Amino acid sequence: MENSTHAPESRQVLEITDIMAILPHRYPFLLIDRVVEIERKKRIVAIKNVTINEPFFQGHFPNYPIMPGVLVIESMAQAGGALLLTEIPDRESKLMVFTGIERAKFRRPVVPGDQLRIEINVLQWKTRAVRMEGLATVEGKLACEATVMCQLVPRQRQAAAAETPVLVAVTEE
Repeated sequence: MENSTHAPESRQVLEITDIMAILPHRYPFLLIDRVVEIERKKRIVAIKNVTINEPFFQGHFPNYPIMPGVLVIESMAQAGGALLLTEIPDRESKLMVFTGIERAKFRRPVVPGDQLRIEINVLQWKTRAVRMEGLATVEGKLACEATVMCQLVPRQRQAAAAETPVLVAVTEE
């Protein structure tokens, strides 16, 4: 019998600290604020609260701020990454990278004050690769849709950097 004190798996919520424990992204490139639904290996719904404080609005565009479409798609990939990486036991040693974007369409601008709802549905799940359909809406209206492909790769650069000797200058006092 299911414990009634736990929310059903499909309604699991992840706060920002939970997301940061899963994804390697950090400010200014962490583009999801909360996960409001997860269905393991099938679906995830995340929220991005868009504010005028986003660094990209300074140049995109002055006096007419619009969230770059590529960042809307990146928010989809990050939501998908939160779903994918929760299934990977050694995720600290992996990165999720884009391998493709298909049929991206931008239907309406995303502007400061909008709450972007990112819904990801898994189309295909393999051991190291996922193909997902993403929909981004604002107040129930479609802002962007795309099919995104991602793959898990080792974090080789981080390991290589850790093994690289560092030269330190020593001075006598």
